[in-house]
Amino acid sequence: MQALKGLKVVEFAAFAAGPVVGKHLADYGATVVHLESRVRPDGFRTHYPPYKDNIHGLNRSGLFALCNSQKMAINLNLKKAPAATDLAKKIVAWADVVIENFSPGTMGRLGLGYETLKQVKPDLIMLSSSNLGQYGPHAEHAGFGSQLSSLSGFTNLTGYPDGPPQILYGPYIDYIAVAYGVAAIIAALDYKKRTGKGQQIDLAQYESGLQFVAPLLLDYKINGKVAMRNANRDPHAAPHGAYPCKGEDSWCVISVFSDAEWQALCRELGNPAWANEFRFASHEARKTNEDELDRRIAEWTSPLAAHEIVEKLQRAGVRSHVVQTMKDIYDDPQLRHRGQWIELEHPEIGKMHYQRPPYILSKSPAGPERRDPLLGEHNQYFYQDILGLSAPEYEKLIKEGVID
Repeated sequence: MQALKGLKVVEFAAFAAGPVVGKHLADYGATVVHLESRVRPDGFRTHYPPYKDNIHGLNRSGLFALCNSQKMAINLNLKKAPAATDLAKKIVAWADVVIENFSPGTMGRLGLGYETLKQVKPDLIMLSSSNLGQYGPHAEHAGFGSQLSSLSGFTNLTGYPDGPPQILYGPYIDYIAVAYGVAAIIAALDYKKRTGKGQQIDLAQYESGLQFVAPLLLDYKINGKVAMRNANRDPHAAPHGAYPCKGEDSWCVISVFSDAEWQALCRELGNPAWANEFRFASHEARKTNEDELDRRIAEWTSPLAAHEIVEKLQRAGVRSHVVQTMKDIYDDPQLRHRGQWIELEHPEIGKMHYQRPPYILSKSPAGPERRDPLLGEHNQYFYQDILGLSAPEYEKLIKEGVID
C-alpha cells in the first residue's frame, strides 16, 4: 500500500511552491484536490509556457501538467463570499492538510486564516508557503521567484567576474522550498499521530533558499569574505569548467580536485609537454594560471565528441560529464533505468512524460498513475460524491458563480 494512502489534501495554491508539495504527497497515495477558478486559474495554465504545439490553452501547459499529475481539480471563486467562504470551510473540514501559497494575509482576508480554519478542523495541518514568511517588516512585499533568487544572493554569485549578475531561469527557490514543505508536512503528520494536534507551518521560501548558500554565509561571518561572481571557477579545483566539444553547442564539464586526478587527466590528454610545465605542477600553480589551463584543455576537447571525452575521463577516475540538453535528459539511461519518466495520455496535450519522485521508498510504490486534471474536471464528482452536496445545491452554486 502507498505510504500516504488515506491522507486528504486541498491546495489553495498555484505555480510551483505549493502545488509541487501536493504532487509529492499525491505520488505516494494522498488524495490531493487542486482548487482554482475560471476567474483566476493557476498561473502555470495562463502565462507560463511551454504550451503544446505553442498553442495557448488552459489545459495545454506542460509545466502545469508536470506539477499537478495525480490530482483532482475543482473550481471555487473565493471572491463570491459568503457562499464561497462557507463552501471552502466545508472542503477544509473534509481535508487533513491545507496547502496555500497566497501572499501573506490573503487567506485571512478571505475569512480562511488558520485560526478560523482550525475551528472548522481542530487537528488541521496548514502549510503557508510565501516569499518572506507570514510576518516581519517585508513580509507583504510583492515578488516572484526571479526576484527571490536575487534577494537570496544567487544572482549575485552567477556570472563572470567582470560582468553583471545573471538572473536564474524561472522560480528557482520555489523548488527548493518544495522539499522543505514536504518534510515539514510529514513531520507535522508524525506530530499529529503522536499528539492528535495539528499545526500551522509558516514556510519562508527566502529562508529555505539561504540553505543553499550556507558555506558562503559562514565564510563572510567567520572570515569577512564576500563571495562574488567567479564564472565556473571553484577554489578547490583546477581545471573546473565547461569546455567546447565537437558539434553545435556541445560541451562537457571537467573538475580536478587533487594531484592524483590531475595526473590521470594528463594521461588521457596524452601527457603533452605543456602539462608538465612548472606553472601547472600544483593546485596553487594551476589556479594562478587557470586562464591558460582552460585554453589548453579547450584545445583538446574541441575536436572530440563530448560522450567520447566523458567515457575516457570517467574510466580514468576524472570527474566529468556531458552538458545535457532537455532532449538528452528525456533520453538519459540512468533516469530511464530508475523509472523517472512515465508516459500518460492527455486529452489536449497527447502523450506527456510525467515525472516520478526523485526518491524511491522500498515498501511504497510511487505514482503518478493519472495525468494532470483539466480545469474544473472533477467539480461534480468532488462536490456531490465526496463532499455530499445535493444536485440542487450544486447547480445553485454554479448559477451563482461560486463554482466557476
